[in-house]
Amino acid sequence: MKNANHGAFDNAVLTSFIERVEKLNEESAAIAADIKEIFNEAKSAGYDPKYIRQMIRLRKMDPDELEETDELTQMYRTALGL
Repeated sequence: MKNANHGAFDNAVLTSFIERVEKLNEESAAIAADIKEIFNEAKSAGYDPKYIRQMIRLRKMDPDELEETDELTQMYRTALGL
């Protein structure tokens, strides 16, 4: 945000915003690496990461949305003879 002093930026505030975002980006990268490691562990244990990701997506859904997804999936599978 601009200060009243002729449109100049407050360098300390701007630096603070940038450093906070950089820190979160670093944390995000570390978390992504941890998640990748968990999927590798699961794969080594015989689980398929593709289906683990699918289960994570399904668990995020509210019960009504999950039920609708299941019903529509079954409807489409039946229509396609699967």
